[in-house]
Amino acid sequence: MISGSYLAAAEAATALLAHQAVADAWDKPSALAGYAVSGLAGHLAGQVNVVAKVLDGPEPDTEPMALLDYLLQATWIDADQDGEVHQGIRGSGAEYAAPGPQVLAARTAEVLERLRRDLPRQLPSRVVQFPWGPPALRLDDLLTNRLMELVVHLDDLAVSVGVPTPEVPAPATDAVISLLATLAARRHGSVPVLRALTRAERAPATIAAF
Repeated sequence: MISGSYLAAAEAATALLAHQAVADAWDKPSALAGYAVSGLAGHLAGQVNVVAKVLDGPEPDTEPMALLDYLLQATWIDADQDGEVHQGIRGSGAEYAAPGPQVLAARTAEVLERLRRDLPRQLPSRVVQFPWGPPALRLDDLLTNRLMELVVHLDDLAVSVGVPTPEVPAPATDAVISLLATLAARRHGSVPVLRALTRAERAPATIAAF
């Protein structure tokens, strides 16, 4: 089940947030453009907190959207980094980080404990939506989306503070790689993705999913 992979990645994120290297680099620029280490840490913590908020929310009365369709229409993917969308995302990370590294790590650990208890009780097909509103998604799809965020930003934060990127179980990275490869193929075409994976001499400059 994807919930197990999500929880494993959330545990890795929570452990990294508590690492002294994060506190030591708190006010320095991160490896992710536009983010201080503090804001990036807050954004990573947000991927844990938002799932708890989702579980507390009412079930939408609309049909759920497929995850790939949700990502393909996501406004943040092609939005200007200095535009309103990304300013809002960075602002949310900074808000989570405002109490400081120790408090952020402790609060995220508390939320994780709650998710360890509550997520296994949920039906994967439960229809949910993010706190900011539509569209609706199935819980498993929403968790896959947040798993992608966790795995990607675990690397961003680890690189930012000079520690090895935490390992997560293969089923978690397999799910993320599959999602990113599919998204990349939809954005660039299947042939460029196949070439990038198998034929370095014909590989395009990028197959970035976003």
